Amino acid sequence: MKILVVGSGGREHALVWKLRQSSQVTHIWCAPGNAGTAIDAENVAIASDDISRLAKFARENSVDLTVVGPEAPLVAGIVDEFRRQGLVIFGPTAAAARLEGSKVFTKKLLRRASIPTADFAVFNRADDALQYIDEGDEQPLVVKADGLASGKGVFVCANRAEARAAVCSVLQERAFGDAGSQIVIEECLVGEEASVLAIIDGDTIVPLDVAQDHKRAYDGDRGPNTGGMGAYCPAPVVTSSIMDEIVRRVLIPTVHTLKVDGTPFSGVLYAGLMLTSSGPKVLEYNVRFGDPEAQPVLMRLQTDLAQLLLLAATGRLSELEGLDWDPRPAVCVVMASEGYPGEYAKGHTISGLESADQLVDVKVFHAGTVLKGGEVVNAGGRVLGVTAIGADIADAKRRAYEAVDRISWQGGWCRRDISDKAAGINVSGRGR
Repeated sequence: MKILVVGSGGREHALVWKLRQSSQVTHIWCAPGNAGTAIDAENVAIASDDISRLAKFARENSVDLTVVGPEAPLVAGIVDEFRRQGLVIFGPTAAAARLEGSKVFTKKLLRRASIPTADFAVFNRADDALQYIDEGDEQPLVVKADGLASGKGVFVCANRAEARAAVCSVLQERAFGDAGSQIVIEECLVGEEASVLAIIDGDTIVPLDVAQDHKRAYDGDRGPNTGGMGAYCPAPVVTSSIMDEIVRRVLIPTVHTLKVDGTPFSGVLYAGLMLTSSGPKVLEYNVRFGDPEAQPVLMRLQTDLAQLLLLAATGRLSELEGLDWDPRPAVCVVMASEGYPGEYAKGHTISGLESADQLVDVKVFHAGTVLKGGEVVNAGGRVLGVTAIGADIADAKRRAYEAVDRISWQGGWCRRDISDKAAGINVSGRGR
C-alpha cells in the first residue's frame, strides 16, 4: 500500500511514524512534511492547501490511500475533489467538515440534536454583541470566532470587560480576518476537559482511548490559549461509564444527524468536552486527529493504523475486530519557540535531537522544523512534540521531560506540568 499524508506538523509526523509500522505499507510520502517526516517518509514539496497538485500527485503515483492531517484542506474540500477523481482518501467532505470550519454551524447542530453544550448566542455585528454582554449578568463568558483560527480564536473571559475586548478584537479589529465575521458568545463551562477522538465511516463509530490536552500556554493553565502545549493518554478522568454516556449522548446523535442531513461523516471526529457537574458537554468539534493528542494516542495504538484508516475511508469499518492498545500511558510535551503563541523568531539550530531519540520508549515528533544546511532549525510556533511511554503517568512524564532536557535551541521553552492533571494537581476551577 502506498500512502500520502497531507500536512507538516507534529500530528502528521506521528501519522507517518505509525503508518510506516504497517506490514502492508510499501511507501509513504508527506506533503509538504517537516524535518522529522523527512526521516520517516519521503517529503513532497506540495503545500497542504494545494488540492489540485495533491490530487495530481496521488493519481500519477498510484497512491492507495491519502490521509489528511490539518483541518484547512478538509474544510476547503480536498476529500470531495479526491473522490471526484476516484481516489481513496481518509477524511470528511467539506459539508461535514463544517463541524470544525464553523462554530456557528456546530452550535446550531448541537441544539437541534439535543446534544449537551453551553448556552450560546450568535452575532455578526459588534454593537449587538456588546449590548448582549452589557444586558447580561456579570459572569465569565467565552467568545469564539466562527471560522478556523489555528486554535487561537477562543477567548475565555472572566468578566464583562474581557468579553467586550474579545468582541472588539474579533468583529471590529478583525484579528482573525474572515474567520471572525461571526462570533459565538456562550456561557463558560467549569470542569475537567477531555478529548475524545473516534474513527467513523458514516455509520460505524470506533472511539479511540481518551486524551487530555493542555491549551493554555503556561503552567497551571495560565496564559493565552494555544494550539496545545501537551497531552497525555489515557485520561483517567473519563471513566468507562462517562465514555458510554459520551458515545450515547454525543457521538451517536452527531453522526446520525449529519447522515439524516445528507452529509454523512467519514474520518476522525474529535469532540472537545467539558466534564461538568451535570455531565459531559461539547465545547467544540474538530474533524481530524488532534495535535498534540495524536502523538500520545498513536504512540499507544497497536492496531495497524493503515488498515484501520483504509477500512474507514472505504466504508468497511464494521469489519474491524477491535483496537489493541499498549496498556502503558503516554505523555507528550510540546516544545515551542520563544514568543509563541504570539510572534516568534525562526531559524535557530536545534541540538540534542539524536540524544533524546536514543532514550527507551521515547519518540521526538517534529512539528515546526525544517532542514537548513544539514541542520534542523525551528520554523514554527510549536516545534517538537516529545512523547514517551511509561509504566504509569508519572513515569511517562519523567521520561518525556528527560528527553526534553536533552534538547535545546535559542528561546525554546515548554510547560513543565504536562499530565499533572492526572494526579489531581491543579484540577479545580478551570473554565472554558
